[in-house]
Amino acid sequence: MMDFDADTHPHRRLNPLTNEFILVSPHRTKRPWLGQTETPQSLDLPTYDPACYLCPGNSRSGGQQNPVYENTHTFVNDFSAVLPPPTPPTPVAPHPLLTVNPVHGACDVLIFHPRHDLTLARLQVPDIQQIIAEWIRIYHFRGTQDGIKYVQIFENKGAIMGCSNPHPHGQVWSLSEVPTLPGTELEFLRRYSISEAPTSNAPRGPKGMSCFTCSMSQLNLDPGRPCLLCEYAYAEIALPIEGGRVVVKNDYWVALVPWWATWPFEILLLPYTRHIPSIAELSVEEQSSLAEILSKVTVRYDNLFSCSFAYSMGIHQRPTPVSDDDENIAHLHVHFSPPLLRSASVKKFLVGFELMAEAQRDLTPEQAATRLRACSEKHYLNE
Repeated sequence: MMDFDADTHPHRRLNPLTNEFILVSPHRTKRPWLGQTETPQSLDLPTYDPACYLCPGNSRSGGQQNPVYENTHTFVNDFSAVLPPPTPPTPVAPHPLLTVNPVHGACDVLIFHPRHDLTLARLQVPDIQQIIAEWIRIYHFRGTQDGIKYVQIFENKGAIMGCSNPHPHGQVWSLSEVPTLPGTELEFLRRYSISEAPTSNAPRGPKGMSCFTCSMSQLNLDPGRPCLLCEYAYAEIALPIEGGRVVVKNDYWVALVPWWATWPFEILLLPYTRHIPSIAELSVEEQSSLAEILSKVTVRYDNLFSCSFAYSMGIHQRPTPVSDDDENIAHLHVHFSPPLLRSASVKKFLVGFELMAEAQRDLTPEQAATRLRACSEKHYLNE
């Protein structure tokens, strides 16, 4: 019998954050493609567009006027998916399977930069630092409001990801309930923290008691419980770079194609030197380091197919800033889910088996990481 080869033979991999499997089929990478292609996003954009709802000084679709901002600018979305309280009472369910749960919150738009033609990949690191500072401000502002249980920071980049405006911007949604996906991650992070899974010399994570009830001596003596993502980052960094999944690493952060990646060039970005529950707890040095690695990741993405690389990016962390019963279960991490598969015009579709059974990919995470590592850290438009 032949030896198993992960670069050749079909196999399944477990995502421990969701307890879901993904089918990996590396032998299919040579499959011909005669299906749909996408038109890459135009790079011929003006620095200012008088018709853009997000450019400085312009009027938005709802009639409000943007200030002539010089850095970041945040405003409440004119077409918010959730609305502020009070919410009307929900009707009595006609059947237990037909219940309605009220939800309230807010949706903010965060404009990254006044220039219409730039993206994270083409911003200077100090500009990205300002974006991070604004993420932290909104996270604290919304996360401390009455009734808010979760704050989600994200960016959709590119028309094929549903982005309605090319001006560089992201969004922050705050809700009165914890959404399904981060809620699932938090549950499996919690389960791991109380499990008897083997541990290493990785940073320890959640405290055995609330940080608000610990004395300083107890905090110093309590090594904390194991953290799934601290352990995972430690394990990945310990592997040889060649053939591994790490794409880029600096003093505080590591960007890698996760073992369980669904999207072809998916990246998981996380701090690895200590357990950090949220962006609110980043030191100045860790914020600067995050800005640097965000630049390197997005530049590599653009360089992969010499295009403005589309993706959805989201920050998962503690649902809101510190609360009285917080155990620090969460470990801050950033998901990049890009759809492009073979070129700037061919994307991955989650259909058929993937909708009805489980996620599937052809290119292995190791092969994807190798290709991303080979990309220059200098943007191709600046060569």
